[in-house]
Amino acid sequence: MTKIVCFGEVLWDVFPTHKTIGGAPLNVALRLKSFQNDISLISCLGDDTSGKELKLELEKFSISYYLQTDKEYKTSTVGISLDKNGSASYLINQPCAWDNIKVTSKLISLVKSSEAFVFGSLVARSNTSRNTLVKLLPFSKFSVFDVNLRSPHYHMSSIQVLMNAANFIKFNDDELTEISKGLGIQGASIEQTIVSVATKTNTASICVTLGEKGAILFHDQRFFYSKGYQVEVVDTVGSGDSFLATLIDALLKAEDPQIAINRACAIGALVAKRRGANPMISKLEIDAMMNQDLP
Repeated sequence: MTKIVCFGEVLWDVFPTHKTIGGAPLNVALRLKSFQNDISLISCLGDDTSGKELKLELEKFSISYYLQTDKEYKTSTVGISLDKNGSASYLINQPCAWDNIKVTSKLISLVKSSEAFVFGSLVARSNTSRNTLVKLLPFSKFSVFDVNLRSPHYHMSSIQVLMNAANFIKFNDDELTEISKGLGIQGASIEQTIVSVATKTNTASICVTLGEKGAILFHDQRFFYSKGYQVEVVDTVGSGDSFLATLIDALLKAEDPQIAINRACAIGALVAKRRGANPMISKLEIDAMMNQDLP
C-alpha cells in the first residue's frame, strides 16, 4: 500500500441544482484511495456550518484528513456552470479557508513519511498556503505538481518555483503553451516543448492531456501516447483529477507506462460520461473501455 499525501483546496462544488464536495486534491485523493493506497489529505476549512457539513461528508470515505480550522475565512465554495458539451466553468471565491493553511510539525512528518506528495497551482495563490507548500516540499520524496491554471488565481513566478521542485508535472495542452511561452521556450513540436520544459525545470516526468485527443507522457526519456476514448460527455468536472490519480498510482507501482496512460485516459473518460467528480468505477468498466477498439 503506497502512502500518498494530497495538499490543497477542499471545497463545495456548487452546481445550479446541487452541491457536492470537491477540489482537485480531494478528487485525486479519493481516486487514489479507490486503488487501495494509504491517503492523507491536508487542507483548511472555515469554522462554519459548511465546514462541519463538509467534514461529515469526508467521514464517509476511508482517508485520513488533516483539516485545519480557520476562524477568519469561510469554507470554500466554487460555482460551476456547464456548457452544452459538458465543459465546466468555475467561479472561485477568494479569500477562503484553504488560502490559510499553516505549516506544522505534523504536516512535515506526514510529507516526510509519504512516498508521494501531490499538490496543485491553485493553492499557491495566497502567501500563507504557498509558503506552507514551499516549506513542505523539501521533505517530499516524490513531488507531483498538477498545473491547474484558473485565471486570475495564479502567478507565473509561483508556477516556476513549483515546477522546479517537482518530479512529475501534469499540464493540459493550453497550460503547456502558456507556461512554455512564459519560460521563453519555443518548440517546433509538442514533444520538443515538453523536453525543453523538462530540461529547464529539471523534471523527470511530464504528462500533457489533449482533451478528446488523449494524452502524451514523457517518462524515463521516452514518449508514450494514448489517443483517448470517445464518450458522450455529461460533465468534465474531476475528469483530469481521476486521470492524474490513475497515472500516478501506476507509475508509483512501476507499471508499464503505456498501459498506465491508456488506463488513465480510460478512467478520465468514464468520469466525464457521468455526473460528478468522483463516481464509482468498476474494473469491468475500465477493462471494457480499454478494449473497445479491439476486434
